[in-house]
Amino acid sequence: MPALQCNQRTRGIILFSLVTIAVTIATVVAVTWDSIDCDRLARGSAALRSVPVFDGHNDLANTIYELANNNVSKFDFEKNTTDDPVWGIKACKECMTDYPRLVKGSVGAQFWSAYVSCKTQYKDAVPATLRQIDVIKRLVNKYKGLRLATSHKEVQDIWDANQIASFIGVEGGHSIDSSLAILRIYYDLGVRYMTLTHTCNTPWADASPALGKPVHNLTEFGKKVVLEMNRLGMVVDLSHVSHNVMRDALNVTKAPLMFSHSSVYAICNHHRNVPDDVLLQLKKNDGIIMINFNNDFVNCNKSRNATLEDVVEHINYVRKLIGVDHVGLGADFNGISEPPVGLEDVSKYPAIFDRLYKHREDELAWTKDDLEKLASRNMLRVLERVEKVSETESKTTPLEDVISVDELKFAQKQEGLTPGSCQTTQE
Repeated sequence: MPALQCNQRTRGIILFSLVTIAVTIATVVAVTWDSIDCDRLARGSAALRSVPVFDGHNDLANTIYELANNNVSKFDFEKNTTDDPVWGIKACKECMTDYPRLVKGSVGAQFWSAYVSCKTQYKDAVPATLRQIDVIKRLVNKYKGLRLATSHKEVQDIWDANQIASFIGVEGGHSIDSSLAILRIYYDLGVRYMTLTHTCNTPWADASPALGKPVHNLTEFGKKVVLEMNRLGMVVDLSHVSHNVMRDALNVTKAPLMFSHSSVYAICNHHRNVPDDVLLQLKKNDGIIMINFNNDFVNCNKSRNATLEDVVEHINYVRKLIGVDHVGLGADFNGISEPPVGLEDVSKYPAIFDRLYKHREDELAWTKDDLEKLASRNMLRVLERVEKVSETESKTTPLEDVISVDELKFAQKQEGLTPGSCQTTQE
């Protein structure tokens, strides 16, 4: 059903109805033009009733690790924890997620991040990542409001059951320890996207801090990682990678790519953000950029805090440059400590849709269909296309490439390590 338009005819219908009611009950009712608040009858967030938000990145699992050593029983997910002495915002600046606030925020699908620190690279990244996949699954299995999802086909049924479709994403290529076998095992465990890097370079791909000073770009082995993800049906996520790696990955991939939590470089020239030429490539690729809410990524003016208006500016910029089919939301809640004013936690998503619907004269108008695309439909389309590519590519033999010893030696030297020596980490 299209959104109600606030126009002359609508006002007339409402005015007539109110006058009729007044006469019927023999009460004098003062009805004026200004008293008819059409905004209250047709807000942009009304689109979320049929198509809820599909957010690209949430770090709740890492919060559970940091505060409870992955003991899910110590976190009451079904309670509003805003004022909790441990999980509340005063005690934990990154704590922005629980079930009541997800419901209030009209979240219907979420990529939960299985993140481990770059300090685990060359050490225990694989078992640490398995631990985070496990905690996501235990959280999802414990609460009836969540259900694990591994395909776009499952999402509508999950919504019909009033549950949140819970996907898993691995944040950082260091989590596979340069092994395509580990990548395949993650897929079998339910992982449906992997970010090629986090803040550290892997031996086969540069992270965003390498802007202007590339070390590897995307190596031949890195290209094999992308192609094996295509074969599996795992979305390649380019958030955190260098601009050159973005370009390289877009050139080699056979399937649409995503930026799970990134923003626009032309607005805020932070190395984590995406330049225009890459956005134009992303359009040709039929991929998606999911706008991040991190204060430092959406607002480069250090004299003030970011606000909802900054996030809206990034969304509108992407829409104007490459179209409404290629933008979504990837807030990075629980992974940021300074969210924009007006977008403080997962309950605040509807404010974005209301603001877009009430666009300024110098902004493009947003229809209900447009808002549904931003909310979920674009991400669901990307998943569907990635799965279709996999239907063909999965008939081919799994790639058996192994990264070279020389690449590993070079990468470890770059990190100040002694190649070949035993690397351990302390928990």
